[in-house]
Amino acid sequence: MTLTRRQFVATAAAATLAGAAGPAFAQQKPIRVGYIADFFGASLTAIANDQGLWAKHGLTPDIKVFTNGPIQIQALGAGSLDVGYIGPGALWLPASGKAKILAINAIGFSDRVIAQAGLTSMAALKGKKVAVPEGTSGDMILRLALAKAGMTLADLQIIKMDPSTLVSAFASKQVDAAGIWYPLVGVIKKTVPDLNELAKNADFYPQHSFPSSFVARNEVIDQDPDLVKRFIAVLKDANDYRAADFKRAVGITSKFINIPVEVLTTEAETGKFLTSAELAAASKDGTVNGWLKGMTDQFVSFGRLEKPLDAKDYYLANLYAGG
Repeated sequence: MTLTRRQFVATAAAATLAGAAGPAFAQQKPIRVGYIADFFGASLTAIANDQGLWAKHGLTPDIKVFTNGPIQIQALGAGSLDVGYIGPGALWLPASGKAKILAINAIGFSDRVIAQAGLTSMAALKGKKVAVPEGTSGDMILRLALAKAGMTLADLQIIKMDPSTLVSAFASKQVDAAGIWYPLVGVIKKTVPDLNELAKNADFYPQHSFPSSFVARNEVIDQDPDLVKRFIAVLKDANDYRAADFKRAVGITSKFINIPVEVLTTEAETGKFLTSAELAAASKDGTVNGWLKGMTDQFVSFGRLEKPLDAKDYYLANLYAGG
């Protein structure tokens, strides 16, 4: 039987309420969770808070905000974080053994190469000042766009900046171009409405998918698999809530990270969001591993990775699909 959207929302809500009292856990386990303050990076965490999913699955979270994925991988390695969220640009880190992927979040289409008015092509950026948060999806989209244009980073004056600094630098015209993503592109457009978008993820899809994901510290995987299973259960519930009522998910996330609904809506519309069942199926049939291999092949071609791990060695596909 095919459910209408209204029936699906009602069914999902009923399931959440039914499970709120169980299963019962004798112990609520603490877990340190990282997120990024945009829709892709915060929506599942925000929904888990709003819907009481942490307690439902026996977890007490200590939630921390980060500006990008690589910093979260560093925190995982330092032992100050248990699980976190990374965008596609940081996937080279788990592919090099720095962490393991627990779940895929979404396929993103929010990254852009943007340029000041008058700069209308990648070729026009030669010798120009281009800002980029290193090791992020902004870095990735810039490299892909350069390669498509027959150029490399050496053709530009690369300036490494954190995202918030980049926004200010572009708005004040201290840089000529940038590799960055929505909703920050939308923020920049308020000050620089005549900027040009020179490249976007959709230009390279489906040959290159851009999956964001949730990762865990290697020691957590080995020492507390039950904690990992509980966290994955939270992600699945939150993911299906988001799929069932996308508009409400945007509203919940807006309140959580204090970003206007209209800004988050623009960002959310740049993603492909799958249900947990669809992600489980894609994990079983090798689709997700194909996404990850496509990304690591790019990292190798860019010189960021030499010998990446096979996706099966850093994505816990069986745990997600069977959990």
